[in-house]
Amino acid sequence: MTDFAPRMDARESRAWLGLIGVAQLLPHLLDAQLERDSRMTHFEFTVLSALYVAPDSMLRMSELAQTTAATLPRLSHVCTRMEKRELVERVPSETDRRATNVRLTAVGRREFIRAIPAHIDLVRSLVIDALTAEQLDSLGEIAEAIGERLAARRG
Repeated sequence: MTDFAPRMDARESRAWLGLIGVAQLLPHLLDAQLERDSRMTHFEFTVLSALYVAPDSMLRMSELAQTTAATLPRLSHVCTRMEKRELVERVPSETDRRATNVRLTAVGRREFIRAIPAHIDLVRSLVIDALTAEQLDSLGEIAEAIGERLAARRG
């Protein structure tokens, strides 16, 4: 990776290239830990997390896709894999015949809860513990500001 991105000054390049480096490396490390310890990907963990906190542990596929920043085809493919492992189940919506809901199963709840401690330990060691309290507050503010722009572009 270069130290300077064309048409950016040194400060902008440092911030941008640093963000890209983290954005590329962090998901790989999160996936590796979760796959090793819990036999699930970070995206699957994210799906289980969204369902875990949802009312009745169930969300409409379109809402789950939005919550996890996934396309419907990707989410459908992942849900098929997760159904085979009995982590989730798809059920018809009671209010809209055209819609499908995804529900967290008892097995999925148990596997998600088992995965949390090691996952949080890794997140702490990679990110949280590397920052001061002030840096952690700044990271939260930065993530919110960028997240809002990304969400606005996503439509």
